[in-house]
Amino acid sequence: MTDTTPDGDERLRSLGDILDKLENAAHDGRVSIGDVVDEVGTRAFAPIILVPALILVSPLSGIFGLPTIGATFIGLITVQKLLGREHVWLPQILQRREVAESKLKKAISWLRKPCGWIDRRTHTRLTALVSRPANLVTLLVILAICLVIPALELLPMVTSIFATAISLFAIGLLTRDGLFTLLGYSQVALSSGLVIWLLTGGAG
Repeated sequence: MTDTTPDGDERLRSLGDILDKLENAAHDGRVSIGDVVDEVGTRAFAPIILVPALILVSPLSGIFGLPTIGATFIGLITVQKLLGREHVWLPQILQRREVAESKLKKAISWLRKPCGWIDRRTHTRLTALVSRPANLVTLLVILAICLVIPALELLPMVTSIFATAISLFAIGLLTRDGLFTLLGYSQVALSSGLVIWLLTGGAG
């Protein structure tokens, strides 16, 4: 379900809305980051953070270099939100990054079922975790994750686990559901523990 703000911009309220926007962003068999931002709306910070995070959770995360690009994108958007900007700005070099429409649609199809499950269970609760001060902390944690992801791209599944944490945080911001923010922090703890285990030779 989407609402409309007084200035005419759509306000996305569900993951299903966001996946619909992703599907509409394709042009001539390719989808660029700029196309996605134009479709979602430059005022929609939480959805714009959520889109690349969901992609990094999907099978598309296996494309070499994509986790670093996604983390750079999310980090840039998060910094702008922390600085209080009203509209998203992206450099042209990032806006022009593309993925094949066929690959994106496969990822969207893969995401439909879990996103639908989440949409049916989100509602306003634990609002202290989605208050303005709490959201500031959440955004800082998202930024810290974005700084870590490029260094961990070669570790199997680790970037997807961190992207899941970002997704949970963004869902909390989008729906004002503090339970998902709490789950995001739990996922960060899990991801950090996994990284420590791998780096200390636990895999061997």
